Amino acid sequence: MMATQNNDPTLLRAEIAARAARMIAQDGADYDAAKRKAARQVLGDDQPRPNLLPDNLEIEDEVRRYQALFQGDTQPAQLHRLRELALQVMEQLEQFRPYLTGAVLNGTAGEHDDIHLQLFADSAKDVIMFLLDRDVNIDISETPHFKGGRHDPVETVSFHWRKQQVHAELYEMNDLRGALKPRADGSPHRADIDAVRGLLASTPETGTP
Repeated sequence: MMATQNNDPTLLRAEIAARAARMIAQDGADYDAAKRKAARQVLGDDQPRPNLLPDNLEIEDEVRRYQALFQGDTQPAQLHRLRELALQVMEQLEQFRPYLTGAVLNGTAGEHDDIHLQLFADSAKDVIMFLLDRDVNIDISETPHFKGGRHDPVETVSFHWRKQQVHAELYEMNDLRGALKPRADGSPHRADIDAVRGLLASTPETGTP
């Protein structure tokens, strides 16, 4: 696809955000990967100036617009189902202070999205043994710490719950300090069990996410 000839930074950012959002909503693309690919399409450049790249909140807004226009008859029901499953998993893992994060929390989740949780325990091994003792098949990987690169990556356990993929990042209890600050747009980064119950109560299956 040929790069655009537009030179207005604001319009370029908007076009990159819109193209990235379409990839995310249609194919479940990762935000960073979608942003890079969209930037190449729009700018024809693998290393564009930072001021031309939209942030994730801008892209997220475009995902919502795309879903409202093209997926309004399916996405709310998919989101509701994912939130119901997330709550079920969180209730099973309640002793580990579970928090919901990602697209299932912010309302942009669709058919390609997994459930992302953050657990807070005295030891990651406690969570792993809890799951293994219940014959849950798990994969273990690492995820960057939500507090940034100055902190070591955290272990992440991935498993299926009623045929839905779940990824649970395993944090120490003291990582909860400062973890509940809202995002730049005022919305939460993470939600506990009560908050997820409230989301389900306030957003019926066919309602607006």
